[in-house]
Amino acid sequence: MPFLLNALYLSLLIFVSPFVLWRYWRHGRYRRGWNDRIFGPNRYAISPCTVWLHAVSVGEVQVLRPIIETFESQRPDLKLAISVSTDSGMDLANKLFSKHQVFFAPIDFSWAIRAALRILKPELIILAELELWPNWLMQAEKLGCPVAVVNGRLSENSFRGYSRIRFLVRKYFGSIDWVGAQSETIAERFQSLGVHPNRITVTGNVKFDGASWQRSAPEVISRKNLLHLNSDHQVFLAGSTQSPEEALVLSTFAKLAIRYPTLKLIIVPRHVERFNEVAKLIEATGLEWARRSLCPTDIPPDWRVFLADSVGELRWWWGLADIGFVGGSFGDRGGQNMIEPCAYGVATCFGPNTRNFADIVQLLLEEKACEQLLKPDDLQVWVESMFIQSLKRETMSTQAIHTCKKHRGATQRSWENLLQFLPKNEPNHPR
Repeated sequence: MPFLLNALYLSLLIFVSPFVLWRYWRHGRYRRGWNDRIFGPNRYAISPCTVWLHAVSVGEVQVLRPIIETFESQRPDLKLAISVSTDSGMDLANKLFSKHQVFFAPIDFSWAIRAALRILKPELIILAELELWPNWLMQAEKLGCPVAVVNGRLSENSFRGYSRIRFLVRKYFGSIDWVGAQSETIAERFQSLGVHPNRITVTGNVKFDGASWQRSAPEVISRKNLLHLNSDHQVFLAGSTQSPEEALVLSTFAKLAIRYPTLKLIIVPRHVERFNEVAKLIEATGLEWARRSLCPTDIPPDWRVFLADSVGELRWWWGLADIGFVGGSFGDRGGQNMIEPCAYGVATCFGPNTRNFADIVQLLLEEKACEQLLKPDDLQVWVESMFIQSLKRETMSTQAIHTCKKHRGATQRSWENLLQFLPKNEPNHPR
């Protein structure tokens, strides 16, 4: 089986290599970590650990943040290693977890996984949300290393795809030692695909714990001062946007900017390689604008549009917003994290395509903590109504804060279940 999987991965790697090379040349992506990805982590840079935690990209790194903070406070005796799969994930992981080992995760070649496990010698592997790689799971099981999934998520599309090859994947799902599922629906999907029901716990969504809610936090205040914002301003923020959402947001704002001079717009694109493209769209509006990367410490106070072209800062930019739009929802992406703005009490909206966050969207909509728009033309009407009708905006804000507070606790529930896999705390006998 490993031989067949390796052959399949090599074929896929050759097939996608033109795309990878294009992004390497055009956008500067995939320029780092190829030795780690192909052959496993460098044994001179990485040493044995107790727990190996893996996150694919920025979103999963944010999921791991409260989990790792719990490890640091409850079990500082344990050594952690964090792997990621993307450049942006690496940048954020290095920023958040500087005291731990961070490296690029190996591709699921049997030799790379064996090398990683031989170097790290972990006693537990933790996957954020779900990374189902057969060689990874087989090699971990062979070594008797338990594998746990925190904030387990299986979207409807993913579940449908896995179900078509259930006879192939059931063995691998069955080797997972514990899953902390975000909801009952997701728990049922994991069970249907082969995870034993006794190994599944509905913990809720860790993102409710990871979301900041204090507008008085130093990270928020410093950005507020940077942008010269005061109580007279109202901020409309579009976060995690993708093409063509920036054009839609800018068109909406340009129509409102003339009538409402105190309204300002912050745009935070989802992907680094599109920062320059979005900058050109903003420039074309003729509005006064500023850019985080060009003015990191001195933003002109007369700006109307601000491009936050930075990685890992969106959670703090949301703390400046009164009105918010969550991107990835008017295209085919499937939506992005709407918990972060809601936790701050931002009056939040998003488009119709939110399949990746279906359970969260349902929960928030039932609590009237946000609003879902059906078509792009609805955005201007909605933003203007939120700007004019302050009572409506404040009611939604209150509901959003209340809902997010009510659903916190997934980190603690996950921690209580992970304890069964950790070695006993013996401070007199460090590892």
